[in-house]
Amino acid sequence: MAAVVAVDRESPPVGVCVDWERVERWLGVRLPGDYKALADAWGPADFGGHLWLHVPCRQEGRFDYGEWLRSTHRMCRILSRESGACRVPEFRPAEGGLLAWGTTRAAEELFWDTSAADPDRWTVTVFRRDALYREGNPWWETGLTLSEFLAAVVRGPVRPADGGEGFGPLPAVVARNRALTGPGPWTPPPRRVPLSPELRRFALETGTGTAALRVLVPPPPDRPRPGEPAWPEVSERLGTGLPREYAELMELYGAGEWGGWLRFYDPLDGGGSGLVARSRADAQVYRELRAEFPEECPLPVWPEPGGLLSFADSADGDVLGWLTEGEPDSWPLVVWPRHAGQGPPLHGMTLTGMLLSWLRGEGRIPGLPALDEDDDPLEFAVFRPWEAPAGG
Repeated sequence: MAAVVAVDRESPPVGVCVDWERVERWLGVRLPGDYKALADAWGPADFGGHLWLHVPCRQEGRFDYGEWLRSTHRMCRILSRESGACRVPEFRPAEGGLLAWGTTRAAEELFWDTSAADPDRWTVTVFRRDALYREGNPWWETGLTLSEFLAAVVRGPVRPADGGEGFGPLPAVVARNRALTGPGPWTPPPRRVPLSPELRRFALETGTGTAALRVLVPPPPDRPRPGEPAWPEVSERLGTGLPREYAELMELYGAGEWGGWLRFYDPLDGGGSGLVARSRADAQVYRELRAEFPEECPLPVWPEPGGLLSFADSADGDVLGWLTEGEPDSWPLVVWPRHAGQGPPLHGMTLTGMLLSWLRGEGRIPGLPALDEDDDPLEFAVFRPWEAPAGG
């Protein structure tokens, strides 16, 4: 590739130190030698201002290689099925399945066909979203290895046989990925130990309450500060007691992120990211919106009687809280959705029951993403605790 493209002098690519043995063990397959050489030399690189090579790296808040693989494979599987124009391909970790390695500014996703025993003979397959709008097959098998494909699109043009949009010629320059200014090494997450058929059925079908939740999502083994938080102190700062079920959930799991989406505020965090500060901030925002859009924001907010008291939000900006009607243990859950009209309280649904129902993919809960029909719920039933409170 060094003979085909020149390095951008103003934004030269920077290699990433990758533990290839560990990454390949996690993937369950060896990777092409040319890809590993490019990653070592250039890291997540931008070819011709159009094509991005993704490598095993991470940058906080920007990119995680494992999450990118999972979301890319899932998205292309769903879109392929919904298009009805092609057979839905297999993806890794299925034997011989497609494995993503890059993307483009035109929203094409780039894969290897891993059916060849020798990874250096893997050829590039392109997922073309534009073909979906033409009701055509979105998959294009190029027959080219990674190095052959990159060289061909620089020299260009390279076009599919069906006459759809192709690649190239691209400027013969490689630069640092503009979105990833400081990528670091990626550490593969531990693989979850498979559940027995009996435990899987209990976690996903027959179990109820905390007992089922503990099997579905094992609590963190190193839960910090056992016996805390000091609930009387938290209640004093909030000006109200809190539901016992919420306190028990916090003592078992702590604050953190459920399913990669639902983020519980930390009652121990006395800073701006903690429960007290975030619930007050949410209330202030809601009051301001209600003053301007009373029909869209009809709820009272704490400390108004029966008002919304938030304790979590979603990655998309939805807010989850209680309506403070009566005693705390009887407070109904309510979602303040960001991109939809205000729905009714979730009467009759406990907090643990809501988490179980959502993580199992049993039904649609406002503000929370639904599972796809081909998703394995156990793959998405995860909990990531916050590393530490932001303040005392």
